[in-house]
Amino acid sequence: MRRGITATALVATLALAATACGGDDESGGSKSSGELSGTVTWWDTSNVGSEDKVFKKIAEGFEKKHPKVDVKYVNVPFGEAQNKFKNAAQAGSGAPDVIRSEVAWTPELADLGYLAPLDGTAALKDDSDFLKQAAASTKYKGKTYAVPQVIDSMGIFYNKKMFADAGVEPPAKIADLKTVAEKIKKKTGKTGLYLRGDDSYYFLSFLYGEGGDLVDADAKTVTVDNAAGVKAFGVVKDLVDSGTAKTDATDGWENMMQSFKNGDVAMMINGPWAVADTLTGKEFTDKANLGISTVPAGTAGQGAPQGGHNLGVYAGSKNLDASYAFVEYMTSVEAQAQTAGELNLLPTRTSAYSKKEAVNSEIVQFFKPVVETAVERPWIPETGSLFAPLNVEYTKVLTGQTTPEKAAKATGDSYRKLLKGWK
Repeated sequence: MRRGITATALVATLALAATACGGDDESGGSKSSGELSGTVTWWDTSNVGSEDKVFKKIAEGFEKKHPKVDVKYVNVPFGEAQNKFKNAAQAGSGAPDVIRSEVAWTPELADLGYLAPLDGTAALKDDSDFLKQAAASTKYKGKTYAVPQVIDSMGIFYNKKMFADAGVEPPAKIADLKTVAEKIKKKTGKTGLYLRGDDSYYFLSFLYGEGGDLVDADAKTVTVDNAAGVKAFGVVKDLVDSGTAKTDATDGWENMMQSFKNGDVAMMINGPWAVADTLTGKEFTDKANLGISTVPAGTAGQGAPQGGHNLGVYAGSKNLDASYAFVEYMTSVEAQAQTAGELNLLPTRTSAYSKKEAVNSEIVQFFKPVVETAVERPWIPETGSLFAPLNVEYTKVLTGQTTPEKAAKATGDSYRKLLKGWK
């Protein structure tokens, strides 16, 4: 979110005083003897009950390697972490040494002065090994402010047994999606697709599929309200109105996951971060029943968003050396191979894809080419803030409270207020 001149000045003051007033009170450590020590507080935003256990285990491995360092692991709900971190950083108290952030948060947090630049530090060991598209989200104004931990995109998750019962194949296009859903309804009585309605990140594949985008950062132009944007809103509205998909206005993640895991719907749009949770459902006690295919293409082609998570170091950390080392450890080839094997998450390091854990993961192998062609979001400070007004209009369209034309216009108007001077 744009914070204005006064906030920027405050951020600069905080950044200059970083080593004196920031971080956890227990974070102080030193490397004067050549050995890391002290506390590193890490805010992990991964899914509770699946991903968090693995990441915590990997973090404990860092403690074994550096016995004088205590990693204080804190799992912070993803939806709360961004604002919670910004509030703590602005106050100069309570922020973690390291945060796991969604890729779009990095340029904003860097612009605010809350992240330490990592160029030349231990955090960026072997940085040439990172995938180009993963590294892109970590840079801002010529400096590197985070290290890519995982990269992802989206696909259609489908219930193979339900598809077999209905005699259908994964849909390649939106028109196919409607046909498949009709056959599934007729044969099984189940709804074809659960379309998450309270998070517009799930709208991006449809927007890109119609040739649209949120903004054109190079031209400093808002594009969400052009003809392609209006058409994309119309596509998702039609999916719900036609009965192809069911949706929601609240609790979208939980409703979607439970519906799919319990066999109430045959498909959902999701990413590799959802695999571990999906496999806990009764429909997938046999893991082979989970199928994944590309998101159906729109009239302009197939387009899925590039997502992922980065690790950033708080500029006010009292234990920068240990924090840099921790970030390097958590994004190492070995750590990424482990998460590929145990969680089916995609590595951001090229060399990690040759490790047996990644090679043996069908999910990783499926999503790798999807990620390579995924659409990057604009890496501007306001990228994360673009979703709030879009969420409102997306939900209103899906629940029949507005039209695609009005939704696109309202979103565009909000963007132009947020992005001062943009067309």
